[in-house]
Amino acid sequence: MKNRGTPPLATSEYHDEYSETLGLEFRKLEDALLSDAVGILASREPVRIAERATVAEALASMLTSDAVAVVAVDEGGRLVGIATDRDLLARVYGAGGDAARTRLAEVITRDVETLNPEDRMCYAVSRMMTLGCRTMPVVDVERRPVGIVTVDDIVKWLAALFPEAILNLRPGDRLKRPSERDGG
Repeated sequence: MKNRGTPPLATSEYHDEYSETLGLEFRKLEDALLSDAVGILASREPVRIAERATVAEALASMLTSDAVAVVAVDEGGRLVGIATDRDLLARVYGAGGDAARTRLAEVITRDVETLNPEDRMCYAVSRMMTLGCRTMPVVDVERRPVGIVTVDDIVKWLAALFPEAILNLRPGDRLKRPSERDGG
């Protein structure tokens, strides 16, 4: 004899309001990682500066443009190297140098790993993780800088993919841990 009054199984304590759409959301992320190109992130013009410039000039350009890095270019506008704000702090101030006298050529990272605007997002994430860098220049086929991609850009791209899941969280929202008891 069937018990027709049996309530449906209670949801697990691991189940939350977002888990029902997890499979769909994962496929959306996978599709975006495999199809979105880096060019959509590199929307701002990079700060280009000659490598003969001083670090003080590079810092002033970065502050004016609210940039996290400068790209050093040759006379033809091709990438020679990159210097991030952290690079400049560590290699000049950390070494007791003088930003007004130190040339950018002395502190830039040369032989820089780059991205091109057509690279897929998954490639950019992979390269940044593998290399342990937070900033990568985007160059055209002639190795002229056309943009910069940062970890912040990738985080904003992810937030734009899932605005409901990210932007609508309750303040202080956190996942319940299995060992925590419910109130009462």
